[in-house]
Amino acid sequence: PHKTGVKKELHFTDVSAFALPYFEGKTSFGMSIFNLSNAIMGSGILGLAYNNNICVYSGIRAYEQLGNRAFGPPGKMLAACIITVHNIGAMSSYLFIVKSELPLVIQAFLGKHENTGEWFLNGNYLIIIVSALIILPLALMKQLGYLGYTSGFSLSCMVFFLISVIYKKFNIPCPLDDEHDNITHIADHFHEHNSTDDFCEAKMFTINPQTAYTIPILAFAFVCHPEVLPIYTELRDATKKRMQNVANISIMAMFVMYLLTALFGYLTFFGAVESELLHTYSRVDPLDVLVLCVRLAVLVAVTLTVPVVLFPIRRALLQILFPDKPFHWARHIAIAFCLIFLVNLLVIFVPSIRDIFGLIGATSAPSLIFILPGIFYVRIVPEDQEPMKSRPKIQAACFAALGFIFMIMSLSFIITDWVTGESRSGGGH
Repeated sequence: PHKTGVKKELHFTDVSAFALPYFEGKTSFGMSIFNLSNAIMGSGILGLAYNNNICVYSGIRAYEQLGNRAFGPPGKMLAACIITVHNIGAMSSYLFIVKSELPLVIQAFLGKHENTGEWFLNGNYLIIIVSALIILPLALMKQLGYLGYTSGFSLSCMVFFLISVIYKKFNIPCPLDDEHDNITHIADHFHEHNSTDDFCEAKMFTINPQTAYTIPILAFAFVCHPEVLPIYTELRDATKKRMQNVANISIMAMFVMYLLTALFGYLTFFGAVESELLHTYSRVDPLDVLVLCVRLAVLVAVTLTVPVVLFPIRRALLQILFPDKPFHWARHIAIAFCLIFLVNLLVIFVPSIRDIFGLIGATSAPSLIFILPGIFYVRIVPEDQEPMKSRPKIQAACFAALGFIFMIMSLSFIITDWVTGESRSGGGH
């Protein structure tokens, strides 16, 4: 109950998904941090301030409705499509990790040195089983806030991963000992042009054909905007300041985790580090128990992230297909099932997710981080409160322009890489 005379928060207009005249959030501050951290594993701090400001001015808590307010039905459709494509790409990348890593983990725990062909070592069968037994039941939760506990456990797994990476930095020699001849081929090309001292020396910058993928992949990894508004909706006593605190804590914690993992992972192997860090550890000692536990923890973390990423897609589809319909379990379940089925098909039949991942990152990520928040802010905030030539709107316009520049640069680099036919290593997630 609210005290008499205390000003009530805005009655938010996006209530179609809840069939209620006013939706009161019940998710705690801590659970909201877990969900946002799990959704981003490091996220888009750049656009969150604009997102929160737009919500305060418009009284809207759905990205699609922001598009509708700014540009009408075309804007709503555009926002929903970008969110759908982006998050389907994210779900695909997570399940691709499960497909490639889980068979190797099972194989190592069984003491096998090679895949002997059993069904439980087939990645395609394993992602179907994981999707049916873990992801689908979690995706059927009515509200995103219920996933706070699984998100907290997922983050615990990633903390264990970080601690293990730091520990391994001081236990693996560089250059690698002769007994590690199974990874010698990784560094052969490097040794053709560099001495051993150079090989074990940190490089501030490395420019090669793979550099084309760094901007879109990093941008893709740091997007959380589709999840921000659903989390804001379900946050207890939701205010701009309270949500900003959720975002700040989540972003800072995940940024530190990303930075330390990347730094110590690189300083362990230097020039021999692979696009998939865990593969590099496995090549040193395929049966290392700590590395196996770390790989299993990462698999748990990415698996528990998939349902969190699915929620904004379902919400976007509901906004497009059933904008005025109340909540119904049949639609809720059917959309989740169809999305998981589609993503499983993509992961099973696409041999390498990396090219798709790069393209999606080069288009949807700049749109969600820079372009949409900027143009929505310019269009939605009334001119009587902020004129077009005011500093915030000029900054928002520059913000959107920066997104277009990043998108054009990233697409140009990727297309150039394809045209020149440069060899690209696998992975990239």
